[in-house]
Amino acid sequence: MKIAEMFPEERPREKAKKFGTQVLTLAELLAILLRTGTGKASALEVARQLVEKAEGSLTRLLGMSAERIGEIDGIGPAKAITLKAALELGRRMFLEDMTRPDEAVVGPDAVFRRMFPRLRGLDHEQCWAVFLNRNKRIIGEELLSRGGMSETTLDIPALVRLTLEKKAYAVILVHNHPSGDPHPGKADLELTRRAQLSLKLMGLVLLDHVIIADAAYFSLESETLYCTNAMISPFSNMSPCLPSTATMRPSTAETTSSMP
Repeated sequence: MKIAEMFPEERPREKAKKFGTQVLTLAELLAILLRTGTGKASALEVARQLVEKAEGSLTRLLGMSAERIGEIDGIGPAKAITLKAALELGRRMFLEDMTRPDEAVVGPDAVFRRMFPRLRGLDHEQCWAVFLNRNKRIIGEELLSRGGMSETTLDIPALVRLTLEKKAYAVILVHNHPSGDPHPGKADLELTRRAQLSLKLMGLVLLDHVIIADAAYFSLESETLYCTNAMISPFSNMSPCLPSTATMRPSTAETTSSMP
């Protein structure tokens, strides 16, 4: 059914004018951005196909490339870019509200709150460093590397050099797992161990390594998996899940715990 053939109160634009955009479904919001459909499907029907392709998740939609969005009949390159631009505006607003340059880090939840807007919905791994002073206040952050779907690499000498250049005392590594499983793999544990030892040689501290996935994050320092209802709100109902055997602490023969 074409939108023009729908009852006025059922049309997305009319509903928004009368009740506000907050009452619209995800498909209706997307239909407004799409503006038109095809000869066989309305903009709303095309939008519903897109929602189905994203499994009803804005996070998955954010992670979809413009090319993949454009695979749906009725969404060409121009409309796909329009949708990506709207999603990026939302992500940047979220990031702007949640990050302060001098925020104090008191635990892995603070790291998650700060970095989640940057990492949610990505279809590849990114590794970031959060730099802190002796009072554990953030003095900067830096994207260190990008990887594929399953792993990323890290230039540890470059990390040490960057930490010294920023006059930081401590570092927290943060990276994402696009697979949705935040548990660290062997490569994650080895990378953490090497980074910790290299920083320690220069009198610096690796406070934690936090791995973020869609609805959970893992702190290697506390050896805890934290669950969050991130599909609704990234900051609601955060609580420890079952503990894990993974750890960032090397044997006492090499060094002591990373915490100062």
